[in-house]
Amino acid sequence: MAQVQFEAKVSKNTLGINERLRIEFTMNADGDNFVPPAFESSGFRVVGGPSQSVSQSWVNGKSSFNKSYIYILLPTQKGNLTIKQASIEINGQIYKTSPVKINVTNAVQLPKDPNEAPAVTADENIYLVADISKVNPYLNEPITVVYKLYFSYNIGISNWRELNKPKYNDFWSQNIDIKQLKAEDGMFKGERYRYVVLRKTVLYPQKSGRLEIEPLSLDIDCQVPTNRRNFWGQPLMVEDSKRVSAGSKIINVKPLPEAGKPEDFSGAVGQFNFKVNPSKTTLKNGESLELTVSVVGKGNLKLFSLPKPVLPSALEMYDPVHDENVSTPLTGMTGRITDKYTIIPQYKGNYQIKPIKFTYFDLASGRYKTLSSQPITINVMDGPSVASGEKTNANEVAKNKVEVAKAFAFNKQKTTLKSMEKEDFLGSGLFYSLVFLPFLAIPLLIVGKRRKEASDKDVVGNKIKKSNALAKKYLGDAKKHLGQKEPFYIALEKALHNFLKAKLNIETSDMSKEKITEILTSRNAQPETIADFIALTENCEFARYAPSSETAILQDYDKAVSIISALEKQIK
Repeated sequence: MAQVQFEAKVSKNTLGINERLRIEFTMNADGDNFVPPAFESSGFRVVGGPSQSVSQSWVNGKSSFNKSYIYILLPTQKGNLTIKQASIEINGQIYKTSPVKINVTNAVQLPKDPNEAPAVTADENIYLVADISKVNPYLNEPITVVYKLYFSYNIGISNWRELNKPKYNDFWSQNIDIKQLKAEDGMFKGERYRYVVLRKTVLYPQKSGRLEIEPLSLDIDCQVPTNRRNFWGQPLMVEDSKRVSAGSKIINVKPLPEAGKPEDFSGAVGQFNFKVNPSKTTLKNGESLELTVSVVGKGNLKLFSLPKPVLPSALEMYDPVHDENVSTPLTGMTGRITDKYTIIPQYKGNYQIKPIKFTYFDLASGRYKTLSSQPITINVMDGPSVASGEKTNANEVAKNKVEVAKAFAFNKQKTTLKSMEKEDFLGSGLFYSLVFLPFLAIPLLIVGKRRKEASDKDVVGNKIKKSNALAKKYLGDAKKHLGQKEPFYIALEKALHNFLKAKLNIETSDMSKEKITEILTSRNAQPETIADFIALTENCEFARYAPSSETAILQDYDKAVSIISALEKQIK
């Protein structure tokens, strides 16, 4: 058998930054599992391929075989670049090509064929635009950003890649899923164009003043017509590329007016209805009721806290169960948020729950509005009365104190007893223990030293232990800051990241939403648990800028404990 050959061949070793490079990976035996080099990290972008060719011939009774993978590359930077190794498996053995050095110079003048020259250019026929619904909103007023790619009718778009994603600092943001990209007709710069909606986002500014939305940038592959025609008179197309950017956008956010702002205003902005409903108003001794406080409407529903009821001391109230049924279309949040309180009466009688007030800023009128519930009377039909209950408790406490004082009045409360006989130290059990202890410690020291050496060599294991310890530490820090919103969510986010580092052995820089989902799925984690983990990490970022109740913070902490426990069991 002939010796296996696997090599990389290039069309030229020196080229201008505006020229294209053809690279061909050839082999003289059939192979599988071809892995190309990482072209982007080498300073090149793939604009064509991979294409594959296979040939086999017989000459004078001898067979020859050739197989190739062909790529067309475009340099992205100047200098001495190196295309790294490609690999393939042939007959169970891995073969690799040698690195190829390419010198990329300044742009060169390309020979022009009038028939091959593009009839139109991509530079003047492709535009990326960010349509913003409002550039001077109020604080917490929703605005929308829609990114549209406009292109003329004689240009074809084959592919695009995101170079820079938009960043929404000081905004609460929600991306709207686009199930299918569809080209539509529209007007741009007074002319007819086709356009595709690439991204839709709803934003709620969390800070007043001048805020910047960083741009979305794309790298686009396209086809443009030339002056040449085919048999039917249609223009022949050539490949071209262009980088487009929507540009940064400035949003001037107006603060909410101070004139007429109530003291109990909690940051609600929009149009709402407010309701307070008890499950029942007549109870027997030992029964409980549920008090539901809810806000329904359109506005920043996830970014403010509901008011708390004030109850008489005879009614015991537990922490609420918070529920959200909120959707976020392109027009902004809409739906309902609810707090349900469990209330248990302690004594017989009639008790009144005072009216609860809810204040919001109405965008339609530009004024603050206050909604108030009706007073609620709770009738407890039986059980101990307030006066008798307090009197009975006081008498029992006083009686117990007197009886305890009389029973132990003659006893000394603190005593110190000493033995009258003393044991000699020489020959005692302690003496022999101290004598033989050094000899017994020698094997332990040897075993401990070996374990320490093995542990020091286990770099990955030590890194995992350190990340696991940090996760427990930060989760403990999060628990300490349950009453403080921002420190709590910072510590909680660090705990979640360090848990992933401990269990999956990945770095923080690799913790994108897609990467986490891919790795957890490969480790047999349940899709529901993965979705809960992603949602909780995103909520840590959003919650820093949004008002949060103590109940919501406690729920997020309990959710983190539950998710970490579930992943501990599921990950393999």
